[in-house]
Amino acid sequence: MAQWIPQTSFSTMPQAVLLIITIAAIWILMKAADMLVEGAAALAQRMGIAKVVVGATIVSLGTTSPEAAVSVMAAWEGKAGLALGNAVGSIVADTGLIFGLGCVMTVLPADRSILMRQGWWKIGSGILLALLCYIFWFQHGATAQLGHWVGVLLLILLLLYIVMSIRWSRHAISVVSEEQVPKDADTKPAAQLLSKIVIGMVLVILSSRFLIASVTVLAQRWGLSEVVISGTLVALGTSLPELVVGMTAISRGHPALLVGNVIGADILNVLFVVGASAAATPLQIVDPSARIPEIFLVLHLPAMLIMLSLFLVYIIASIRTGSFRRWYGVPLLLLYVAYVTALLTLGRTATN
Repeated sequence: MAQWIPQTSFSTMPQAVLLIITIAAIWILMKAADMLVEGAAALAQRMGIAKVVVGATIVSLGTTSPEAAVSVMAAWEGKAGLALGNAVGSIVADTGLIFGLGCVMTVLPADRSILMRQGWWKIGSGILLALLCYIFWFQHGATAQLGHWVGVLLLILLLLYIVMSIRWSRHAISVVSEEQVPKDADTKPAAQLLSKIVIGMVLVILSSRFLIASVTVLAQRWGLSEVVISGTLVALGTSLPELVVGMTAISRGHPALLVGNVIGADILNVLFVVGASAAATPLQIVDPSARIPEIFLVLHLPAMLIMLSLFLVYIIASIRTGSFRRWYGVPLLLLYVAYVTALLTLGRTATN
């Protein structure tokens, strides 16, 4: 995670400066999330596209970029465990924490077209990744890896997903007459709204980076162990854009953006993040140098599959009603807490 969090420069800063950076980063993060959400909602309204579609495409592509940057750099440096763990851990955080928290906070819409299209891509891509990992592990044991061809395959599927998403978006566009446009609708050109989204994305990602870096150094100075920091603050770091954007979307009255962002981000975590990483260099599934070499297979992948299975149940149950029930978030949040607890416990075991 060192590539994404510049602790070398932050570690020499006075504590007062770190606190100022933390407060400033939080303020910028909130403002940037507002800009991103409002721009995305206005673009959807301006073009007659469902907000959930915008969340599953444009917004998710931007909020997933930190995972992609971290994983590809980690893969180049031979840290396959970080590359794979970051992608799968982000799926667990997106589904368990962000979607679960969203469900508890409000009634999230269950758009049939998105759930029957992107929703199945989310579940299918996660299952495909797990199957590949377990098959190669059974075949090759400790030397199992996701080779270049796997990365190419995932990137081809990514291209197919993008093409299909564009086609679905075109079908989703409705012809809206002047009378149907609300009086308070944003009438700015689509290009201007898109630039607003891009600026918001960049500020969200940069402020998230500085926030996690400063908080991590402060936590170290306040005596928190490295294992606790890496398993909580740093692990949540690359999913922070999705979390903040999702919570802002709810507070601004656009919950469909959260649903679309979570679904789209999880698809990209497999096809884009793992695909680009494996295409760059083969990813070792098992880390022989670690005290618990199969932790990715015994913790990360099972947690992801359980989350995806529960999400599938929720899709089937919610299509008819058109919304997710609020109590759906409770099991997801409990599973996420159990996952983090297990991660910290195994981390402590590995350091003893």
